[in-house]
Amino acid sequence: MLKPLITICGTTGVGKSKLAIDLAVHLAKKQFGPQGWHGARVINADSMQVYKGLDVITNKVPAAEMEGVEHLLMGFKEPGEQYVVGEWVEDSLKLIHEMHQKKEIPIVVGGTSYWIQHLVFPNRLSKPSETTATLDAPWDPELQKALDALPQDMRSLFEGLPEEPPIAKTDPDAAFQLHALLLLLDPPVGQRWHWKDTRKVLHSLSIIRSARRRASDIIAQQAADTSSDSRPRFRTLCFWLFAEPSYLEPRLDARVDQMIKLGLLDEIRELRRIADAAGESSSFVNENSKYDYTLGIYQAIGYKEFHDFLTHPSDKVFKEAIDRMKLSTRQYAKKQISWIRNKLMPAVKEANSSTEGNMVSLYLLDAEKVDERWVDRVRAPAIDITEKLLDQVALPDPRGLSEVAKRLLNIPDKSANPLDVLQARKKTQCSICTTQDDRPFMVEEGKEWERHIHSRAHKRLAARLKRIQSGQQPYPKPRTTNQILDATSTDG
Repeated sequence: MLKPLITICGTTGVGKSKLAIDLAVHLAKKQFGPQGWHGARVINADSMQVYKGLDVITNKVPAAEMEGVEHLLMGFKEPGEQYVVGEWVEDSLKLIHEMHQKKEIPIVVGGTSYWIQHLVFPNRLSKPSETTATLDAPWDPELQKALDALPQDMRSLFEGLPEEPPIAKTDPDAAFQLHALLLLLDPPVGQRWHWKDTRKVLHSLSIIRSARRRASDIIAQQAADTSSDSRPRFRTLCFWLFAEPSYLEPRLDARVDQMIKLGLLDEIRELRRIADAAGESSSFVNENSKYDYTLGIYQAIGYKEFHDFLTHPSDKVFKEAIDRMKLSTRQYAKKQISWIRNKLMPAVKEANSSTEGNMVSLYLLDAEKVDERWVDRVRAPAIDITEKLLDQVALPDPRGLSEVAKRLLNIPDKSANPLDVLQARKKTQCSICTTQDDRPFMVEEGKEWERHIHSRAHKRLAARLKRIQSGQQPYPKPRTTNQILDATSTDG
């Protein structure tokens, strides 16, 4: 029988840490279930909170609010270090094994939902053997044909890939060349990434060179491995704390204001100092270039947004920085919800369909009125469901907890197969909005494409192209004053 695991996910500002602490305190009161489970510890699943210090910008729960509950994998990495999902999963599995040996319940909590997903479901991460090959290993025959057909300049680029990705804004030619190379060698993966997403493009090319196989072939193998064994590692109870955007967004804005009062700017200055000392600012090409905000702690919301203020401080720039940070926080919350609905939920459904009984149970808890209705809408149902899990009795229908649960947990079937996801996220070029062949305007197929072709900018360029093709001027000829007066008198 699989051992129990509790996970808590959701956006920032909905009380994830508070629920984890409430559950841990409750589980310490007595023994639960036939196995005698007693006590719990919390494992952090927030990719920013693994770093030491910087408690404000990473939104760590204050020690005074932990109620004596031990929090693991939190504040243990230096800000300049990299710590990726595979390392976190490995560290978490060791801790979970130790807790299970002591009959403790692991509670994994954080907003980095893809970390939680890779912890619960095995065989989803690339193995070193899949992405590296020995020096005498043969090249995949189809890939070898593609390499042999490369122009000399492209072959030279492949053999001498840059260590760091070019910045598309300052070196678009290099960015476009890398993407063109990926399209020639591995079209499915090349179509997945935008040419400006140079880090992903370079990573895909590096995998091809080190594995001597197409990245898409590796993904296909992983898909086959996953479909043959999609069983979860644990009997998992996943609580998704959710609040409607109309309620959540003002709360997030207020949180940013509070972070400013608590010393956010001091932490951002410290991050800038760390980045300078570590040489991260070597990505500067000129004074208008930006730091690399895609690495480790430098991804924390606030660091990028206050760049201009730290460089040229003024009241106006300060207000703009706050507005940008609030916008970024709201956008990140939307991405967190999107991941849960489009990635985590399909994976849960797929796992449960391949096993007898639901081995992963996902419950949405209504955290909209988190201050007034915490006990009856979040704490009490979470404790009740947790006790039922440990006592090995039937769990309630997740859709029966609330109206919002009924609505959001009923989504159309969506494949969790990596190949299907790769195809679904394919980028396509808009020929109308592309003004330079080596600077293609690319949009993701599906909903993004539909939004784009109905946008004002696209319609304006389409109308301009139509006028050109019909022999008219690209833009409507402005009317003279007399023409305007004549039209006005006619209308009257």
